[in-house]
Amino acid sequence: MAKSKGSPYPRVFVNTTLAVICLLWLIPTLGLFVSSFRPRDEIMSSGWWTILPHRVWVTTEQFTPDPSIDRSGVMNFEGATGTFEQLRQGVESPDGKRVIWIGNRRAGTVQVQEKEWTGVPATTLQNYHDVLAGKSVTIEGNGEEAARRGEDMSDAFINSMAVTFPAVVIPILMAAFAAYGFAWMRFPGRKLVFALMVALLVVPLQIALVPVLTDYVHLRLNGTYMAVWLAHTGFGLPLAVFLLYNYISTLPREIMEAAIVDGASHFKIFWRLVLPLSTPALASFAIFQFLWVWNDYLVALIFIGNVPGVQVLTMRLADMVGSRGSDWHLLTAGGFVSMLLPLIVFFSLQRYFVRGLTAGSVK
Repeated sequence: MAKSKGSPYPRVFVNTTLAVICLLWLIPTLGLFVSSFRPRDEIMSSGWWTILPHRVWVTTEQFTPDPSIDRSGVMNFEGATGTFEQLRQGVESPDGKRVIWIGNRRAGTVQVQEKEWTGVPATTLQNYHDVLAGKSVTIEGNGEEAARRGEDMSDAFINSMAVTFPAVVIPILMAAFAAYGFAWMRFPGRKLVFALMVALLVVPLQIALVPVLTDYVHLRLNGTYMAVWLAHTGFGLPLAVFLLYNYISTLPREIMEAAIVDGASHFKIFWRLVLPLSTPALASFAIFQFLWVWNDYLVALIFIGNVPGVQVLTMRLADMVGSRGSDWHLLTAGGFVSMLLPLIVFFSLQRYFVRGLTAGSVK
């Protein structure tokens, strides 16, 4: 007897809901991406969604009203009737045209506009050039040009990589060693130490900053990359040990026993067997740690300081918001540059992500 299939409607409802949520979630990112390629004048005058084909009012005729017209009463131009205040806002005529009064009541002009479809939107790569390598930026507006100091975020990009890569690799290696020990080695107090390690997950980062900073000052580590590497390693180790223990403890016991019978040491088993077999869990934590460190602002600000030569990307973007709050073309380009490397890391390792997180969840 063939197994009856369930109704497809619940699945369609779930998929549709998820698609809508994903679309809503992606809209800000799409707006950031589109705005990063738009010229400054376009960003200041219209929203990013205006790149889509749409109809806009285009002036087809302009003239000066007859001086004999009573401008305090109701006026009629090209079939559109209204007072001066209404014409200032624009009045549509029955044939679809719009008449709008430009200027003051006595010396103004009248424009007749019609709706036309927009053409190909203007785009530029100058925003990225100004952000990544621009030593000076030329601002154009109202027929004038002004040269301003550029951002040149390339050094901040390199600083972020110098902070992030060691802060990801160090806790992964330490947590992998610890997880193997907790999972496959027997020693007194093993469960108690593991419980204490996992309990550190509930300790808020903020309450540990001042004591750690005090110790760094005594050790003369403050203001160095080593301080940030150690801080991120300490804050990330509890989650890393917990994730990797759940995965490593589920590896087949027969493989470990066969390696021991063949004379392999614990280090050899860990290096030759456990690490290659734990790639999904290692990749999952690498994604978490990379995103956390790359987007971190607080830890870097406290332990490195806001010195221009060692600023990471988050610090530089925060400075740009303060100093260039109206230059959206630079802020959007800088924001998207900061997203590129995390996106590359995530999509490179995403095939391991779910498998690494769910490992050990079902016994």
